[in-house]
Amino acid sequence: MKILVIFYSRTGTTKTVGENIANILKCDSEEIFDTKDRMGVMGYMQAGKDAMLKKLTKLKKIQKTSGLYDLVIIGGPVWGFTVSTPIRTYITENKFKNVAFFCTQGGSGAEKAFSEMERLTGKKPKALLVLRTKEVLDGSYSNKVKNFVKEIK
Repeated sequence: MKILVIFYSRTGTTKTVGENIANILKCDSEEIFDTKDRMGVMGYMQAGKDAMLKKLTKLKKIQKTSGLYDLVIIGGPVWGFTVSTPIRTYITENKFKNVAFFCTQGGSGAEKAFSEMERLTGKKPKALLVLRTKEVLDGSYSNKVKNFVKEIK
């Protein structure tokens, strides 16, 4: 099975998880980059507002073609209790055979984000993974990632 892990990470937390999943699966991965500057307090506030308003953004060119993969694992942070704007944009602009989702969150909203991702892809995910930012930062998330990967296999 040909697998792609694709992720957006504003602060690096989701990137840590995405790279970990790709390393365990020994598969392709790619980071999504937003052309809009979302750093700092103002970037954080605008990110949440854009997500709640279900806005799209302009992404930097994606190198990997999602349709060439049997499974695309899509990950991003939860913003404003829903899917982040760059991930919403990526899903809207691509087609998928099968999907799995993961997210990082400081608070809550993963269920709503996953529901929206499922609606946008039109696919029921093979597996879901929710991680708190704290778990990623302190390194205690690895067993959850291993269980997520087992579910995919």
